[in-house]
Amino acid sequence: MVQNKKNQVLLQSSTDKISFNNIDINYVLKKKKVIRNWVNLVLTKENKTLGEIDYNFCTDKHLLKVNKLYLNHNTYTDIITFDLSDSDLVFADIYISVERVKENSLQLKNLFSDELLRVMVHGVLHLCGYKDKTPKDILQMRKKENHYLSLLK
Repeated sequence: MVQNKKNQVLLQSSTDKISFNNIDINYVLKKKKVIRNWVNLVLTKENKTLGEIDYNFCTDKHLLKVNKLYLNHNTYTDIITFDLSDSDLVFADIYISVERVKENSLQLKNLFSDELLRVMVHGVLHLCGYKDKTPKDILQMRKKENHYLSLLK
């Protein structure tokens, strides 16, 4: 049964494999097709195959509940990535707090749209095996984020 699902996913176009959902917020993502193609490009360049990714936009309150329930963390965050991949075939649920991204963009003096794209690719890079726990890992993650963000310009 699982193998049939994976075969079906492989036959879908990239626009069918990446979804953008709202959980407890009314948010409209712009340039969805461009973003889908970009995410697929990132995965391809990292030698991964897109299975299916669900981006779930939500509030701080919702993401805090997810963080507590599944990760045992009682902290706010901008993104949580649940990697459901099978080897190099990428499947994931990615939760993004739109409120947290807005707040971070103000603090960092970035455009909200730029900060959101950074967070979105950050989640994808986690799916490709990149970490952000040590200063060295964080530096590598930032370089990768910047590189892939430059492909959108």
